[in-house]
Amino acid sequence: MAAFPPLRALGLMSGTSLDGIDAALIRTDGETVAETGAALTVPYDEPFRRRLAAALGRTAGLEALEAELTRRHALAAQRLLARHPGVDLVGFHGHTIDHRPGERRTLQLGDGAMLASALGAPVVCDFRSADVAAGGQGAPLAPLFHAALAAPLDKPLAVLNLGGIANLTWVGAAAPPVAFDTGPGNALLDLWTERRTGRKFDEDGRLAARGRADPAAVARYLAHPWFAGPPPKSLDRLDFDLAPLGAPETADGAATLVEVTARAVALAAAHLPAPPRLWLVSGGGRRNAAVMSALARVLDAPCLPVESRGWSGDALEAQAFAFLAVRSLRGLPLSLPTTTGAARPMPGGRLFRP
Repeated sequence: MAAFPPLRALGLMSGTSLDGIDAALIRTDGETVAETGAALTVPYDEPFRRRLAAALGRTAGLEALEAELTRRHALAAQRLLARHPGVDLVGFHGHTIDHRPGERRTLQLGDGAMLASALGAPVVCDFRSADVAAGGQGAPLAPLFHAALAAPLDKPLAVLNLGGIANLTWVGAAAPPVAFDTGPGNALLDLWTERRTGRKFDEDGRLAARGRADPAAVARYLAHPWFAGPPPKSLDRLDFDLAPLGAPETADGAATLVEVTARAVALAAAHLPAPPRLWLVSGGGRRNAAVMSALARVLDAPCLPVESRGWSGDALEAQAFAFLAVRSLRGLPLSLPTTTGAARPMPGGRLFRP
């Protein structure tokens, strides 16, 4: 069989942190990564961010919001392509509004046909539905990309994505990757910080660094039955809230939520096939010094930003959906039983041509 030529693919991601749109270019055949290219982030303005947050958990009456979300993605893609023209395929994740794999449903807002028309390029979207319909968790979906990037690195290692929800990928030398959500990432800390200070997030972890974690509140969070369940497993952003935190001082609340995030990762590590020699951290949480310090304390291996290995922590998720778009085009699996719990390796995605 002839080799499949690498394509120039553009990935678009709007994550659970609700902070904006990441766009990234890569060249890939869907199995290896020939090159990672330019990337950008377009933050959401506050009115739109609030509209998107208000839609979480809803499943109807979202047409206008979906159209606006798609237009914003088109503008982000056009902005990147104006500086770095030429694209063969677009991977459009959209924004997850409702994710209930136990009920065989997941919903990502985003109109693939509309985006394909706006960009004049084929678009793959709806990456999660087929996996969820087949009994999988539909998340996380970046593990095969993580494994491709990690091909030259010493193993086993873990890639920890600290977005609104945290998830990890374990990559071994020969075994298939293992992946699952670990628990709250930045979402609760961001919500707490905004409610108490008006700021969108705890910049550099300075607020948490001034506080002391409440062991009782940490224990209340970690007593949630979700943590006792075996992987693969995934979360919706709304599965955890601030109620177990109680009413501490602002800095102590931030420190407590940092400790919850770190200890949830440590609990997750117990489910891995072998201890990672290295943890590589992506997502906004890698910029939080308090989180990184807590992870270093509770994990038994070095914990470093993905930039330490030449990767881009800001672009990684968008790059993953560019990679998955090419896999979808080729009919290759987007997930494995060890990453989502589906009974077999699952292809997925829907292709829209302009």
